[in-house]
Formats: sequence, structure tokens, C-alpha cells
Amino acid sequence: MNLTEQLIKAKTFLHSDPSLLQWDKEYLWHPFTQMEEWLQEEPLVIERGDGAFLYDIEGKRYIDAVSSIWCAVHGHNHPYIVSSMIDQISKISHSTLLGLSSVPAIRLAEKLIAAAPKGLKKVFFSDSGAGAVEVALKMAVQYWHLRGEKRTRFLRVQGSYHGDTFGSMSVGYSDAFHKPFQEMLFEADTIPSPYYLKKTKKITEEEAEKESLLKAEEFLEEHGSQTAACIVEPLIQGAAGIIPHSSRYLKSLYDRVKSYSVLFIGDEVAVGFGRTGTLFAVEQAGISPDLLCLGKGLSGGYLPLSATLATEEIFEAFLAPFEEFKQFFHGHTFSGNSLACAAGIASLEIFKKENTLKRLEPKLDLFWSFLKEKIEPLENVMEVRGKGFFAGIEVGKNKRENFPVEFRAGKKIMMKARSYGIIFRPLLDTIVLAPPLNIQEGILKELLNGILNSIQEELR
Repeated sequence: MNLTEQLIKAKTFLHSDPSLLQWDKEYLWHPFTQMEEWLQEEPLVIERGDGAFLYDIEGKRYIDAVSSIWCAVHGHNHPYIVSSMIDQISKISHSTLLGLSSVPAIRLAEKLIAAAPKGLKKVFFSDSGAGAVEVALKMAVQYWHLRGEKRTRFLRVQGSYHGDTFGSMSVGYSDAFHKPFQEMLFEADTIPSPYYLKKTKKITEEEAEKESLLKAEEFLEEHGSQTAACIVEPLIQGAAGIIPHSSRYLKSLYDRVKSYSVLFIGDEVAVGFGRTGTLFAVEQAGISPDLLCLGKGLSGGYLPLSATLATEEIFEAFLAPFEEFKQFFHGHTFSGNSLACAAGIASLEIFKKENTLKRLEPKLDLFWSFLKEKIEPLENVMEVRGKGFFAGIEVGKNKRENFPVEFRAGKKIMMKARSYGIIFRPLLDTIVLAPPLNIQEGILKELLNGILNSIQEELR
């Protein structure tokens, strides 16, 4: 059997090798995980995936309710993506974009620009969402530098999160995540989130949006000429707990930012590629950012790949004779990796071949009807929020009072859900649901019923 046949047909399990569990605890350091707690538990080890399902080393099936952290937009082991990757790996897995180009990188860049909001013309590849944000921040600052302006300030929305490298931490600071590094970060200016204004001041959404926009206007009036860019997670702030804002607010903020000649960065690492119901979230506001950051679903979730899309105007500012050293001095060894780009090309083609977004519409109706009619009324559910196939279910003692952090309500529900064959990763006491876009309706119902039962049984 040749390599291709082995990759396609291999379905054997590792069969509960006790050494795997031992080696996990002995050698692995897991991200965003309190390892003292982890070392006291038996890890769930995934061996394979198929569609919306993950299978552990015992062969037990689980619904992947978060698309392996919001990236497996077409599920696992999709035959078209797998075959495209096999075809590419038989040619070459990687060649550098430094001084060379490659067929998959060129083809993916062309497809991205064809699909992207009007005005975006150039693609710079990286290998992580945070990397794409770092590129955007550096491009913004250098763009203004090349134009003879010193602009180093950035404007952000309260609660935003843009990654865990130093630049992305600076514009998406979280005290819980980043406090040890606070003195090493550059300062970013913050406008209040409409969501938090609405909750804390008990005002309407429209009133909260107006107050947030007024703060943005006041800041730009005073500091616009020193500000390189405003960076926003369009429609949903993911790591903040699936915090939504309206397309109306996004459009109004964009218009104000652009009226002061400040660049606008859309961070769609989490919300891009259909997660909010359209290919890109900014489409719903009818805007086109100067820089657009993509990741997660860019490769369909199959390999690490990210991109920063830029306008022609930004790109042209970097053009000059070599000896002037105005080029963008940034890059990664695996920028535009051929294998990852092949997966990205296949993923974009699937959106068209399978009419993914159109077929998503009835599932969105089912998803939100169930969440609003059956889950949100539960005594221990404080709020259900989100958009598209991206929902957060915040649980509490009751409708008004949170559980203490040490109670670990989110984790308790997560562990209970596993008994129903469901895997998700909570954000504290917010249950996050972000299933693959092509999940079948029957499986989606199984997922939603399992979450309903898990909340009721664990918090009764």
C-alpha cells in the first residue's frame, strides 16, 4: 500500500496505550491550562476525526462542538481537503517565499483577494492569528513612517483580545492572561464596549453604542493625528466570552475612524470564513478594512496558516529603490507554507462546491431557536449571546448572580457533556458553541440536547 492509500484508508486506533497517558503528563505542557489540575486528572486523548466527530483512543465518538477551537469549518477529514493535501505533499511540502514564490501561495492569494471585501489587494502570509495581527500593527506603523508621520498609538475596544505575542497583547490586553507582562507592553487606548455599557448602565443598545462612539470621537479629535490604526474584532469578541456588537455599531465606528484618516484593522481570525453567517463578518456592515487579519479557518483548520490582507495604498507606500531600505522587514520560515496553502485553496473551493453558507441558513434557524427557546429560559442560564454559528451560554447561580470562580461551573458542564458525547471548551462559566458549518441537522440537535441536559443535570 502506497503513502496515499495509507493516508486515506488508515482508520486503526492506538488502543488505550497506558504509556500515552503517562507520557502526556510527563512531557506535555498544555496551552491555557492549569497543569497542577491537569496532572490530577485522566486526559482525553483524541486519535482521529471524521466530519463533526472526534474519536478518542478507545474509539468513543464525540461531537466537536467548538470546531477544535473555532477553526475546523468543514469538519475533520474532509475528503476534498485531504486529497488536495496529499496531491500537494507528493510534490513539495514547503518552499520559502523569501526570494522565491510557490504555486499554492499564489493561487490562495488570488482566491482570497477575489473573495475579500473590495479594496483589499495584497496578501501577506504568516502562521498564526497573533502573527497576522503583529503584521498588521507593524504595517500600520511603518506605513505612516514612510509617509513622514509618526503615528504609534492604537485604538481598541474594551474587552478585545488579539493574541498572545507582545504586540497583540498590547492591543488586546487581558489582566487575567497578560498581567506579568504589562510593563513590557506598549499602551493602547481603549473605548468602552457597547455591551458592557448596556449592562453596567442599564441603558438600551442604541444608547450604549452612541456613548461608545462619542468616546471614540473625543479620542480621535484629540489624538487622531498620532494614531496609526483602530483594531476591532468585527461583530463578536471571542475570548472575552462571545461578546457581540451590531453591524450598525461596526459601520459607525469605521466611518468615524476613517473620517480622521486613521487606518482600520479588522481582526477576523476567529470570525472569518462563515462563522458569523457570511464569509467575512465585515460584509454585514458593508465596510472594507485597510488591513484584514485572517487565521483559524483559513486552512479549514487543517494546518497553521494566517494572512494579513492590505490595500494597494498601503502596499505602494513600501515601494522604493532597494538602497532606501523601505521594504517590510518581517517574515516567517513557514510563511505561505505550500501544504497549508493547498488546504486553504481546497477550503475556499468547498464553500462554493457545497454551497456552504446557503446550506447553513436553516441550521442557524434551528441553532438559535433552540438556544433562545429551550436553553436561555433555564434558571441557571444568565444569557445566551453571539451570532451565526458562534454562541456563548453564560451560566450562573441564577439569572443575576455569577458562581464564584472556584466553583468551576463551566468545567463541570464540560465534563458532564462528555458523557453525552460532546466536546467543548468553556471560557470560565461561558459555554462556547462553534460547530463545523457543515454539521448535519440531526447531529446539531443531538449537540443542543446534550448541552441542555448537561446544564440541567450539573446545576440542578
